[in-house]
Amino acid sequence: MKGIFDLAEKTRLKNTLEEKSSQEGFWTLPQEERTTVLRELRYLESILAEWASITKNLDEFETGVDMMEEDPESGLTKELDALYNKVEAHLTSLEMKNLLGREHDEKNAIIMIHSGAGGTESADWVSMLYRMYKRWAEDHDFSLTEMDFLPGEEAGIRSVTFEVTGEYAYGYLKAEAGVHRLVRISPFDSAKRRHTSFASVFVYPDIDEDIDIEINEADLEIDTYRAQGAGGQHINTTDSAVRIRHVPSGIVVTCQNERSQHKNRSTAMKLLKAKLYDKRRLELEAEKDKKNALKQQIAWGSQIRSYVLHPYQLVKDHRTDVEVGNSQGVLDGNLDEFIHQALAKKVYV
Repeated sequence: MKGIFDLAEKTRLKNTLEEKSSQEGFWTLPQEERTTVLRELRYLESILAEWASITKNLDEFETGVDMMEEDPESGLTKELDALYNKVEAHLTSLEMKNLLGREHDEKNAIIMIHSGAGGTESADWVSMLYRMYKRWAEDHDFSLTEMDFLPGEEAGIRSVTFEVTGEYAYGYLKAEAGVHRLVRISPFDSAKRRHTSFASVFVYPDIDEDIDIEINEADLEIDTYRAQGAGGQHINTTDSAVRIRHVPSGIVVTCQNERSQHKNRSTAMKLLKAKLYDKRRLELEAEKDKKNALKQQIAWGSQIRSYVLHPYQLVKDHRTDVEVGNSQGVLDGNLDEFIHQALAKKVYV
């Protein structure tokens, strides 16, 4: 894996960063400099640990093969198959991690899904995408916490905000940002006609504790209201839900997941900070390369992926040309091929 994965170079870099972080005076350095060093150190430690697991399993596999050659009746076939699958899984994980390492990749991910035009159809599509990301998170042993939820008028979800917590959650999921398109026979259309629905997915890193984003309280308009659950039912009888508008940027965030107004306000401020940071990042990148369309704000028409359920089964990523015929499998959370190719080709925003 020389050139793709240079073990000696990554080991050298890890040792250099460990030495730097242990030097006297390291913790008196500016926070941003310390954070950069520690982030890179954690990234290298994670990759080298993955490599160590691969090496260990390969050694065990080779030993098992030698034993099988000496005694074909040793009954090691199942154990060798399991080791082979384990090595293959570690190699895939290593390849994915080797594509990460950019700023904030190691963070948790905050995801917002909003329905497009189309009423109930689009609201149902949001609920399908939400389920898809839940399944993906479960498959990777990540936890998912709902932060805000606005149900559709008849069915589905108008918008939902949630946090995915796990190692490199943002690094993996950042490539999901964009417009997602669904084509299917509508279950809400008695005439059984084909419908096209859209939903937008926004992905932000959870940078609440690391980045200094100045927010002037005088710039905020804060409203409280009664939170609502699915079907429009009030989930409590007090004005615990919080909506915050940042006047200078026009950014609006809401949170109604907790019964405590204080907790909802804290979460809403976390969302606002993430959005303000992302706005600043996009503006800086746009200044560097105004012609790069991938650095533009996500907008309708910039769909990244189509999910076709009728008249045939196909999910296609329009940035990487990856196609999968098992649409239901993708909707069940099998997203790794799409994520891998998007990271490899650097087509994320």
